[in-house]
Amino acid sequence: MHSIDDYRASFIAFMAQKVAIKDPISLYEPISYILNLGGKRLRPVLTLMSAEIFGSHYSKALDAALAIEIFHNFSLVHDDIMDAAPLRRGKLTVHEKWDINTGILSGDAMLIKAYQLLENYEGETFRQLVTSFSKTAVQVCEGQQYDMDFEKRDDVTLPEYLKMIQYKTAVLVAAALKMGGIIAGASIESQNSIYEYGKNLGIAFQLQDDYLDAFGNPQNFGKRVGGDIIANKKTYLYLKAIELASPDQKRALLDLYSIQPKDPTDKIKSIKEIFLSSGAAIRIQDEMAVFTQMAFDNLGHLAISNDKKELLRNFGEGLMQRIV
Repeated sequence: MHSIDDYRASFIAFMAQKVAIKDPISLYEPISYILNLGGKRLRPVLTLMSAEIFGSHYSKALDAALAIEIFHNFSLVHDDIMDAAPLRRGKLTVHEKWDINTGILSGDAMLIKAYQLLENYEGETFRQLVTSFSKTAVQVCEGQQYDMDFEKRDDVTLPEYLKMIQYKTAVLVAAALKMGGIIAGASIESQNSIYEYGKNLGIAFQLQDDYLDAFGNPQNFGKRVGGDIIANKKTYLYLKAIELASPDQKRALLDLYSIQPKDPTDKIKSIKEIFLSSGAAIRIQDEMAVFTQMAFDNLGHLAISNDKKELLRNFGEGLMQRIV
């Protein structure tokens, strides 16, 4: 087995070969820009790791890994437009650096490029990859729609929210792992088990993202802290605070979520205080731990060596230790 750094380095080198700025430059330059903003390369690393865990050389999974990464970044470009987000990984979002029309069109091209990469596989492998990829792509879109719908509703429940983040975030992590298994010819049982590992880890990761959106360091987090609060998003923190808060706290929280002041500083501060005093900030960390452990429990169902299970466990533990 190779190290996480080895997988990441190989993937970045492969991406540099495959992603080029060409005519029309105004279409391809934004694609290169978003793909080179950095990040952990979580999803492609998982695809490469999974392929090798199940007995294949990771190089066979590079095209699928790049398809996953391009699709993920396509979704970010369009999500940032819908959210009117100014920053992505600490840099200007594509629609801010260029314009909305460029963001839409470059994003569309990224989606098509992702599918073209899967054309490098043949036969049953190709069929299974495209089936998994397409199902996941639709679920990601469904998750984004749930997210937007929740902004207009006052009756969102925690189970609904967990379903939303499962679709919007976790299924792509899960699919990245499953696709590595498909390329390596792993059994259906193994594909399903590693998918469940990725899904639960992805949910934990998104809950952590929600927490860091309120309480993270913007230099480490890479996004504007308080962005969900400014957008009045019904995150896990908000929903749990509504559930746990005193009547006065709940009334204050509802009032604060009904306004959008020009300067949101005081709003963010007041809402964070309610998240802390109500106990919601502690409860979301407890929930993160629950889903992380569920992910690790899925490793017990994989017919692989203990060393390989430990590699997956270490990856999960490292993922959930982002700097606040």
